[in-house]
Amino acid sequence: MAMRTSLSISRKFLHPRRSLSSSRPANADVTHAVIGAGVVGLAVARELASREGTSTILLERHDAPGTETSSRNSEVIHAGLYYGVDTLKTKLCIKGKEMMYDLCARNGLPHRNTKKWIVAQTEEQWAAALKTHEHAQKIGVPTRLIGRAEAQALEPEVQALAGIVESPTTGIVDSHSLMTYLQGDFEDRGGDCAFLTNVTGIEALNGGKNGYRITAVTSDGTETSITAETLVNSAGNYACYINNMVLPPERHRTPYYAKGTYFSYAASFPKTSVLVYPATLPGHGGLGTHLTLDLGGRIRFGPDVEWVDDPNDLVPSPARLQQALREIKTYLPNVDPEAISLDYCGIRPKLERGGAVNTGKGFQDFIIQEEEGFPGFINLLGIESPGLTSSLAIGEMVKGLLYGRK
Repeated sequence: MAMRTSLSISRKFLHPRRSLSSSRPANADVTHAVIGAGVVGLAVARELASREGTSTILLERHDAPGTETSSRNSEVIHAGLYYGVDTLKTKLCIKGKEMMYDLCARNGLPHRNTKKWIVAQTEEQWAAALKTHEHAQKIGVPTRLIGRAEAQALEPEVQALAGIVESPTTGIVDSHSLMTYLQGDFEDRGGDCAFLTNVTGIEALNGGKNGYRITAVTSDGTETSITAETLVNSAGNYACYINNMVLPPERHRTPYYAKGTYFSYAASFPKTSVLVYPATLPGHGGLGTHLTLDLGGRIRFGPDVEWVDDPNDLVPSPARLQQALREIKTYLPNVDPEAISLDYCGIRPKLERGGAVNTGKGFQDFIIQEEEGFPGFINLLGIESPGLTSSLAIGEMVKGLLYGRK
């Protein structure tokens, strides 16, 4: 539904609300406004809506949730193997993975624990794979080495000339079913979704101490506004724009976009029951052109990494297919090139042109913080992979930032 006027929203939320503290305003239209209804925004809004005596609105410029990054990914439940010990990506991925499996099992959401093989073809790749294995032991994520004979027996079509590290807790999830559930549960908790609502301006009232006035334009061109005690920026590829509406110029951020192309596979051979990822070398923007499965067991490949300037650049390029095919054939040598087709593209929200995995130079962690000097403004920036896996844990973290850890 389109966002209503602030007056009608105020009338809906006339039930008593608990302000965050005695110093915060009690006359805002809503307690929480969340911008962006991707899987992370849905998870955050659902978590905040569980807070007794509060009201939450979720603002989304499209006509449905999850139409950008959240619906254009590999739908993988990641184990949490690739990031530094003290990073948010590690902590939230591991916690989110547990929460995701539990939520899906309890609510009958389509998912499967597929396992994942990290395959190495060269000594350099094997060294990187072994580092991933050793790191996993340090952070308590199970991995094991697969010998050549076992690999041949389990997955004879998968080639790994130098070695294999298995991740037994990796899986897949139907992201659309997940988001449908999160939206429904959010609304059951009293939350309100405002689709076709494009945020065009944000005013921090008294530096945020009196809340945030959000101006938006609906699909028919009507401009309206709403005041929220707290504001959560979960706008994905547009999060930097929301950041720049609120914070002073010296704290503005520049977005970067890593386009990933996915490829479908129409043949029934070769088959695999596990996900297959090339060993990742430091500094890469993604995890290589890997093999994933959908819940019907169909193979798909991708994404690759292509830096673009436009977050709406979602047209697959035929040139990417030939580049990806070379990498695919290293681990699936009997693949039928004629059965691989361009499928779809997604855009990863980046804060710089650096690596998504490993630590050191170029690594960019999630940014999830209440911005200094702007009470109640929670910024979620650079929420790329493993954002889907981490989404439920991010929701808990945001609630903790606003209300404390209890």
